[in-house]
Order: sequence, then C-alpha cells, then structure tokens
Amino acid sequence: MRHFNVKGFVLSAVTGCAALIFCAQPASAAAGSGGGHYPPGEEVFQLTAQQTQGAFVDVDGSSGPSLGDEFVVSGNLLRGTTAVGTYSEICTLTRTAPADEFDLQCTADLSLAQGQLTVQGRFTVTSAGPGDIDLAITGGTGRYRTAHGTVHGVTTSSTETRLTVRLIR
Repeated sequence: MRHFNVKGFVLSAVTGCAALIFCAQPASAAAGSGGGHYPPGEEVFQLTAQQTQGAFVDVDGSSGPSLGDEFVVSGNLLRGTTAVGTYSEICTLTRTAPADEFDLQCTADLSLAQGQLTVQGRFTVTSAGPGDIDLAITGGTGRYRTAHGTVHGVTTSSTETRLTVRLIR
C-alpha cells in the first residue's frame, strides 16, 4: 500500500465546504461571472478551502493507510484572498483495495460569522488522488440552521481546494 501524504489531500474540506460563508449574497453575485438562475431558496457559491494544519493518525502502527486510520485537517476559508472563516475535518479510512486505492468517510464543520455548517460523505482516493469530491450538507446552526444541499470540491494544489456549494434552505 502506498504512503499517503496528508498535505497532498485537501478536502475541505472537506473540507470542500467553505463557500457557504457567502449565503448572505444573492446567488448571482456569489456564483461569479457565470451568473445562473437557480430555484427559489437555492444559492450557489465558489470559495477556496486553504489547509493550514494536517495530521495522519495511524491506529495500527502499519507503514501505510489501513482501516480506521484518520486524516485530520483544518484551515481557512477564503473568498479571493480574504479569509472569511475556518474549517475542520476528520476523515476515517473505511475501505482498502489492492489497486492502490481506499475510501474515506469524512465529516467537516465550517465556522462562519453567522453560524456553523456540517458536511459529510464518502469518496474513493486512487493513486491519481481523490478526484472531484461530492459531499452532502447535513445541517447547520444560526443562519444555516435549515441548510441542506451539496458541496463539490476540486483539489487545485497540495493545500487548496476549490469549492462549489449548492445550498438549499
């Protein structure tokens, strides 16, 4: 099994979750120049999750990822170059395969000015990386207390993930 560099894997976070900070903006303004028309109560946002800390927790002492191992990451949520919040995420390895791949089950939270959001889901990581990640918005507090929807994450570097969030309230 290959060694896994936690800094090479950024969700966001997992993390893939940061975009929800701009829920106060109209969907057309938050979505960027592409505009778009969305159903009432749905907002779409794009932000960047920037990892600042990360650790690999090896539960059985083996030389690589194994069932139950965890990746713990945290970082900043950005709109452009402006920090607008923070996130934290824990991913547990739930399946290994002989073809240098494994599954991660992840939960993340976003700490925002107007409340928190929770996100979770499972995805497969291969030797090429995690690829595009789709996770579910499972709830929130404050302004986001009725939130649900999806988060789509695309890793753009070893420490950043571009996020597209479809928030339904």
